[in-house]
Amino acid sequence: MDYTIRRAGEDDFPAILHLIKELAEYERSLDLVTNTVEQMKNEKEFFRCFVAETTDHKIIGMALCFIAYSTWVGKSIYLEDIIVGKEHRGRKIGSALMERVLKEAREENCKRVRWQVLDWNERAIDFYRKWGAAINSEWLNCTLDEAGLAAI
Repeated sequence: MDYTIRRAGEDDFPAILHLIKELAEYERSLDLVTNTVEQMKNEKEFFRCFVAETTDHKIIGMALCFIAYSTWVGKSIYLEDIIVGKEHRGRKIGSALMERVLKEAREENCKRVRWQVLDWNERAIDFYRKWGAAINSEWLNCTLDEAGLAAI
């Protein structure tokens, strides 16, 4: 199957949200997805997204990232998600999306790319190890969600 990797536009947001929900379902967390297409449109300046698109214009994968700043190393890219539709996995689409994010990091003169992976997702861990990623089990995730923010 032929596909291209390109920067996403607003017209791609419904397909991107569909992939986000597919990932959330796989991660047993679909009920935590509150994002909407409208919200993505309103907040589009806060993220960059690349999509894998077939020749018949179907979005089959995406990578979403944003510029971050590390006090230790400086300008960075945080890779929020790489998602490939389940029926399209195993075709190097994830690798092509990762290459595009890494290209963005080089073009932006970033000092590092950082992301998270669930400790039980062995397939993703193996994928990231192939890229030479250091997987650190020392750091714990801390989250204060919208309800937590409102309660303070």
